[in-house]
Amino acid sequence: MRKIIIALFIISFIGCSPAIFKASWTKEIAPETFTTRFETTKGSFDIKVTRRFSPKAVDRFYQLVKHRYFDDGMFYRVNPGFVAQFGSSDSTKYNRWNSIKVPDEKVLQGNQRGTLSFGRGGKETRTTDLFINLRDNSRLDTLFYNGVKGFPTFGEVVNSMQVVDSLYNGYADTTMANLDLMYEDKAAFLKKYPKLDMITKVYLIKK
Repeated sequence: MRKIIIALFIISFIGCSPAIFKASWTKEIAPETFTTRFETTKGSFDIKVTRRFSPKAVDRFYQLVKHRYFDDGMFYRVNPGFVAQFGSSDSTKYNRWNSIKVPDEKVLQGNQRGTLSFGRGGKETRTTDLFINLRDNSRLDTLFYNGVKGFPTFGEVVNSMQVVDSLYNGYADTTMANLDLMYEDKAAFLKKYPKLDMITKVYLIKK
């Protein structure tokens, strides 16, 4: 009887646990504008997003925020005077969302200081990782790499850019050589890079 009760408890717990991914989420359409709040180990800041600048990218960002993809994530690459890049360190969430790519779009708004864009490594490789420009990076507007041109931005920090500027940047790009470790063993990655700043949660707010 005790084993049956334990089994029922486990089933009930799994049934009540929030889903980490549903394919239907990737069909959700974002509002024309919305604002997100990032709570981090250095404080909070807000990003206002405008869908017309990059509709497909904005839809994905909206889906990720709405379904709390970035909660407990981290700023794993902060290159001083360039960009602050972030994403989830949960390999299960990453692999599920990463399987559905975001179609490429033209750059309609430039990479000015404080703007937000998806990272990418070639054609249709925008998925879940993003960066905030720490300075005016106009060369990213026209940079041609692996068959695609430019990084379309679609949002901008509208409150507390000083928090973004204060993110720990001492590792610069050195963390990029160990991203596999971040997904395989988060604790080991943070032991290697203990000063990285974390994302507590990201959510939609009303303005």
